[in-house]
Formats: sequence, structure tokens, C-alpha cells
Amino acid sequence: MDRIKVLLVDDQALLRLGFRMIVGHEADMEVVGEAPDGRVAVTMAGTTRPDVVLMDVRMPVMDGIAATAELLAAHPEVKVIILTTFDLDEYVVQGLRAGASGFLLKDTPPADLVAAIRTVHGGQAFLAPEATRRLLDVCVPALPAPDGAQPDAHAAALATLTDRENAVLAELAAGLSNREIGAKLYIAEGTVKIHVGRILAKLGLRDRVQAVILAYEAGVVRPGAA
Repeated sequence: MDRIKVLLVDDQALLRLGFRMIVGHEADMEVVGEAPDGRVAVTMAGTTRPDVVLMDVRMPVMDGIAATAELLAAHPEVKVIILTTFDLDEYVVQGLRAGASGFLLKDTPPADLVAAIRTVHGGQAFLAPEATRRLLDVCVPALPAPDGAQPDAHAAALATLTDRENAVLAELAAGLSNREIGAKLYIAEGTVKIHVGRILAKLGLRDRVQAVILAYEAGVVRPGAA
């Protein structure tokens, strides 16, 4: 069985040690490298070829947002999980826009950390509904207002969605899980999953995280909508 290769990026050696112990304890994972800043991380990604990168937001030399964008531009197959604290939420949203597949708090339980790694490695975003709501209610208002051209740029893509898909997108972006969306729209959870897949395909999005950001930028949902 091929193990999931993980690159740890944080300027605090003690935190890297903690993450190394957690990841190294899993039979299906291995730590292939550690970087103290974003610049080193970008270089190491080319030599270690990680599957998943745990990326701190605030670091010297190059921060996690810039590093995520540069790393994914060179290695789009890599999955990045942003590591943060809630008082840095605005950086998290920027990181997600840069292509990260999710985010975690630095004090997240070990079980959630390894679950997140497995989830993004499998091609899914790791962003709990509660975190989605927080992005909308707390993080998004802290960001600069979206470019006025963005809603128009998204309009053509959104026009390809059916009425049902638009309804599912609005609820997804408001932070509801597939089960909650199904209950609200009176459709099966499996049907919701199918709709979500079609929405992502039509909009050219990689995961639910990107759908939340697009929905905000296009005005589909507003902070506090959840």
C-alpha cells in the first residue's frame, strides 16, 4: 500500500515535531520533509513530491498564502491544508482562494488531523459546515470587497445551473451539509451529492470550498445568510 506523503510547513519547530509524531504514527502516512517557511516549502515540494502539505499561514520569508499559490502553480496535484487560529480567519479565506483544499486549527484533535489528510488526499475538501458558516459570518466581511467585475464574470457559469442546482448551491454556500440540504429541499442525501458534483463540474470548481468562495463573490449568498 502506498503511503500518503506529507510535508510539514511551520516556523515553530515544536509544532512540527507534534505534527510529525501524529502523522508518523499512522500506518498509511509518512512525513517526507519539514520546512520552516514558505520559500523552503516550495523548493522542498519539488524534491520530496508530497501528496499533502500542512501549511502554516504566518511565517517569515514567505507566508503560507503566497507559498500555497506558488506551490500549486508548479504542482497542481498536491493538496494543501491551511493551519491557522481563528484570529487569522481572513488569511484562511485568502489561502482557500489560492487553491488550498481546507483548513484546520493548530490545536485540532489528532484524529481530525489525520482524517483531514486522508480526506483531501482522496480529492475532497476538508471544511466542516460549521467552518463554512464561520467563513461567511466572520472571515468574509474582513476581506476587501470583491472586485465589481467578479459577479458578472461568474454570471455566465451560474446560468448553466438548473433551478435545483442553484438552490443546492445556495444552501451549500450557507454552510449546510448534504443531509441538511436534503432535509430542507425535501430530496435524498444521495441526490444532493449528485447535484453537488454536477455544480462543481459545471462551474469548473475543485471542491465545496471553492464553491463557497464563488457563491460569495457572485452574490449568491451573503455573510450571515446561514
